[in-house]
Amino acid sequence: MPKALPLVDTSAPVCCAPVAAGPMSDEQALEVALRLKALADPVRVKIMSQLFSAPDREIISGDLAGLLGLTESTVSHHMGQLRKAGLIESDRRGMNVFHRPVPDALTALCTVLDPSCCQQQ
Repeated sequence: MPKALPLVDTSAPVCCAPVAAGPMSDEQALEVALRLKALADPVRVKIMSQLFSAPDREIISGDLAGLLGLTESTVSHHMGQLRKAGLIESDRRGMNVFHRPVPDALTALCTVLDPSCCQQQ
């Protein structure tokens, strides 16, 4: 059974200078690795893809489960991992839970991996 992700402080975007800029501290490397680990699952990659392509970039849990052919409890587990990594936000409105991607978190992660990845050409 895979280890659960440790809690990450998601109040700030992913840390530090780009990976290629030089050696990282253990703490910085852990922050990057935990976010990458959250995305290292095909279901979670598909969830992020669905969220970014949804109208208003927002989907209800039940709709997401239907789109992916999964149970709501399975989707809920994956959403929890993405939320802990700071890659999505969720809020309850009435009986539904709405999920949104956090674009700045992904942009920051891309920039840490490759500082030129998000620049306009």
